[in-house]
Amino acid sequence: MSQETDAVREAIAGELHLMDPSVRMSRSAARQLLDPDFVEVGASGRRWTYDEMLAALPELDGATESGPRYEPSEITGVQLAPGLVHLTYETTMDGDRARRSSLWRKQGAATTWQMYYHQATPVPEDDHK
Repeated sequence: MSQETDAVREAIAGELHLMDPSVRMSRSAARQLLDPDFVEVGASGRRWTYDEMLAALPELDGATESGPRYEPSEITGVQLAPGLVHLTYETTMDGDRARRSSLWRKQGAATTWQMYYHQATPVPEDDHK
C-alpha cells in the first residue's frame, strides 16, 4: 500500500538520485543523501557503513555514465512516522534483479531526507513475480 505523501515523494526522489551516476561519482553529493548513521546490507550480503559506502560508491556498479545503470521499478513507499519513510522496489542491472528496501529519515533541523538503512536481496533468475 502506497501513501503518496510529500515525504514519500521526497524519499523516492532521493532514492533515484542515489542511482544517478553523477551522484554516485560525487562523494559530496552522496554525503547529502546518506544519513551519518547509514548502514546497508547489499545484495552480496556485505554490510556497509556510511564511511565505507562513501569511499566505495564511485567504484561500484552504476557509477559511470557509459556503464550499466540501475533500472528501478514498482517503487512504493509509506510514511511510518513523522520523519521516517519506508520504500520498497525492485532493480535490474545487467539482467540481475534485486528487491530493495530503504528507510529514509529527516531529523531535527534537517532540510532533506537521508537514507538511513538499505537492504538488497537478489532475485533468483527463475522468479518471475
